[in-house]
Amino acid sequence: MEAAGDLAQAHVIEVGPGPGGLTASLLETPAASVTAIEIDPRAAASLADLAARHGERFRLISADARRVPLPSLVPPPRHVVANLPYNVATPLLISWLGEAAAFAGLTLMFQAEVAERIVAAPGAPAYGRLAILAQWTCRVRIAFRLPPEAFTPRPKVSSAVVSLVPHAEQPPAPLFAAMQRLTAAAFGQRRKMLRAALRPLGGDALLEAAGIAPERRAETLSIAEFDRLARLLPV
Repeated sequence: MEAAGDLAQAHVIEVGPGPGGLTASLLETPAASVTAIEIDPRAAASLADLAARHGERFRLISADARRVPLPSLVPPPRHVVANLPYNVATPLLISWLGEAAAFAGLTLMFQAEVAERIVAAPGAPAYGRLAILAQWTCRVRIAFRLPPEAFTPRPKVSSAVVSLVPHAEQPPAPLFAAMQRLTAAAFGQRRKMLRAALRPLGGDALLEAAGIAPERRAETLSIAEFDRLARLLPV
């Protein structure tokens, strides 16, 4: 997905290797190791040859990635690579963002619409809680796009690969949880003014403390303004 140099000496965690096409490519990079997590037992047979050829440098874990604490699998530096199933892409990403300090980088394939939501800027139609959580914790960019005909079987939607590089300073877990509550409330009824959308969290008083006009709407706030609000919430 990314240049081989980006993975040099990293311990790569691949989620959803399937038949192992990407896995084989990852094992040709200078990565220190590749650990693949696959829930479908049918994939084990396809990956057996890779295990035989690469020995301890490759490990397959049969599990649901949503229930596996990735940082416990390998030592740092860790790099997550995944072609994420569309139905679990967003919850997986949010869970990994909550522990972004554990990773050197994440290279993830999403449905193109989800990728646009991750990189969206304030004021853009796609800007919302996913953009805020991702950009608050990481430097994000769309690395490249893939049309439906790039896959077999051909999906009905386009895809895009997103590169996420965690910032050097990361919010502690209680602050990340506060940001999740804040963005859920702010965008839960995105057409409402913030004074109404954030009423359960403090409404006018919270906005005044952060120096934000209560008549504004969530999609107009910058990441820095959301950060100010989140830090005022009880944790």
